[in-house]
Amino acid sequence: MELYRLTIHELQEMLGKGEVTSKEITESVFRRIEDVEGKTRAFITIMKEQGLRQAEIADMRIKEGKPSRLTGIPLAIKDNMCIKGIKTTCGSKILENYIPPYNGSVIERLKEHLPVFIGKTNMDEFAMGSSTETSYFGATRNPWDLERIPGGSSGGSASAVAADESIAALGSDTGGSIRQPAACCGIVGLKPTYGRVSRFGLVAFASSLDQIGPMTKDVRDCSILLSVISGHDKLDSTSINVEVSDYEKSLGRDIKGVKIGIPKEYFIERIAPDVDKSLWSAVKEMEKLGATYKEVSLPHSEHAVAVYYLIAPAEASSNLARYDGVKYGYRVQGAKGLMEMYTQTRSQGFGQEVKRRIMLGTYALSAGYYDAYYKKASQVRTLIKRDFDEAFKECDVLLTPTAPTPAFKIGEKTDDPLQMYLSDIFTIPANLAGIPGISIPCGFSREGLPIGLQLLGRHFDEERLLQVAYAFEQHTDYHLKKPVIGSVNKR
Repeated sequence: MELYRLTIHELQEMLGKGEVTSKEITESVFRRIEDVEGKTRAFITIMKEQGLRQAEIADMRIKEGKPSRLTGIPLAIKDNMCIKGIKTTCGSKILENYIPPYNGSVIERLKEHLPVFIGKTNMDEFAMGSSTETSYFGATRNPWDLERIPGGSSGGSASAVAADESIAALGSDTGGSIRQPAACCGIVGLKPTYGRVSRFGLVAFASSLDQIGPMTKDVRDCSILLSVISGHDKLDSTSINVEVSDYEKSLGRDIKGVKIGIPKEYFIERIAPDVDKSLWSAVKEMEKLGATYKEVSLPHSEHAVAVYYLIAPAEASSNLARYDGVKYGYRVQGAKGLMEMYTQTRSQGFGQEVKRRIMLGTYALSAGYYDAYYKKASQVRTLIKRDFDEAFKECDVLLTPTAPTPAFKIGEKTDDPLQMYLSDIFTIPANLAGIPGISIPCGFSREGLPIGLQLLGRHFDEERLLQVAYAFEQHTDYHLKKPVIGSVNKR
């Protein structure tokens, strides 16, 4: 048995019994990275020296009889979260050599449990994309089919977990960037309620939408990681002081009587037949477990993509104004004057997708157009949130597809931004409403590609999402299947 194939909770048990050490687990993970990283390209930075040192410290803590929930467990971190002294590139040339002098709040919370940080994962530049093809460092590949995308923008984290290059990972989700890649790679990904997890130390894309969340091999691991990173943070003014449950303890409850809502607007013609079939099979499975389902309506969902692509670029154009060659990262050499330095730095430092969104956002915020675009989009955003409020009066959770299709081929949509944007059509509304959502494996396409289902819940009701997701997972085996990649493929 290879240790890198196991989950957090399985390794916790082995560490507790003294059957294995953190150093052995970490060495196993780094061997796996050496074996398959050339195929997946999931990482931008690999922290082997630091990781092995952290594993030795973790082993000392375990010998002292003071292990915590993640002590000695290898984790990967999306490369838009700051780790002190480690490059944080955000997948961009403009931050290629940026080394933060501080830890983000999620890193500080994790460090209290002495995990092992093994590396920073690849991502779409500044988290703008649905395929991890816009990274300055090259595209990441899906371990289920190396010719296909892993989803985005947390595609590096998803690919690393699916390929067993990490035991678990953190991603960030602005319009579906945890859930969509989780579905594409056949793993579990959860976007918490906005404000549940601190964003301090997360490189900002769209501040009213961004959330950090766990990406794991199963639902129990997701609950463990979420429990550790959640909670109020005085360093983040949008962090909310709401009690955090012990999510792992909520698992195992049955779902008899749970009311599942099926939004009719989410089952549209462009859904791939395999996705539709898997979703309804999942609904029937949950019905066998005692849940009931009914059709509900979210009438303003059809406007979600348009609203998102006004609000997110508008906020991005403001957030990315700081990258001017003076304060952070890359600066062009040989410019004649300040304005030329600004212009050339941004022109050379940003990729095409980032420039496109900065232009869209700047236009939407410009004098004379603000009321027509940004203000109107904000008003429709409120209507989308109210739709969810009404739906949750009738049901406990909503069940939808995570993505309309399984993973598509690399390059298939790069020349058609609108088609690329529609990859997130089912995940964007949750970010606009600020509610939590989880994607779990629910089947495979005829080509053998993973399919994910999405569960959405009320604000701060992550406990219910995990309860339903865990019940489904315990009666299916989709999460146990592994892609054929590398030299060893059996668990």
